[in-house]
Amino acid sequence: MLALRNIMVTALLAAAASVSAVAADPAPTASPAEGSAAPDFKLQDQAGKWHSLKQYKGKWVVLYFYPKDFTGGCTTQACSLRDNIFAFNKQNAVILGVSVDDVASHEKFAKEHSLPFDILADPTREVSGLYGVLFSAGTSQLASRQTFLIGPDGKIVKHWDKVDPKGHSDMVLAEIKAHSADKAPAKAG
Repeated sequence: MLALRNIMVTALLAAAASVSAVAADPAPTASPAEGSAAPDFKLQDQAGKWHSLKQYKGKWVVLYFYPKDFTGGCTTQACSLRDNIFAFNKQNAVILGVSVDDVASHEKFAKEHSLPFDILADPTREVSGLYGVLFSAGTSQLASRQTFLIGPDGKIVKHWDKVDPKGHSDMVLAEIKAHSADKAPAKAG
């Protein structure tokens, strides 16, 4: 009887310890603030090619996070950015999409929608965590729909934490143009 009691006490203590460990999980990371340096990363795109933020120094970077390939809002957002790609290119801007889907899913998604920009796989959720965009969906975590506009100097110029997929591409483009106009040299008159 004593042995059985010791086993039960040990099991109860182990269960209590695991509950405490779950309760002690850190709170979600806050998103980096506008004006701060954007966290660097190293992620693979839909073709398996590696990308890091520092390779885009000197360019505008539209880093947009989205929940899932092949869903309505995510498809609308990606296609809207695709349809404005020439305007973004004219502004020296690169578009990078990020979700927790894997490279194979991204490859199919990019091909099906003829995406002319890279979408990056974050299956470990490390980068989504660095940018503070993770949310729980049932038993898994996904990236929420948020966009970071990163300036040519590597600093976050604008953060949209609530994104409507319709019209968002135009809003981001307008923001780039506004900031580019602020830095344009004055014309001699």
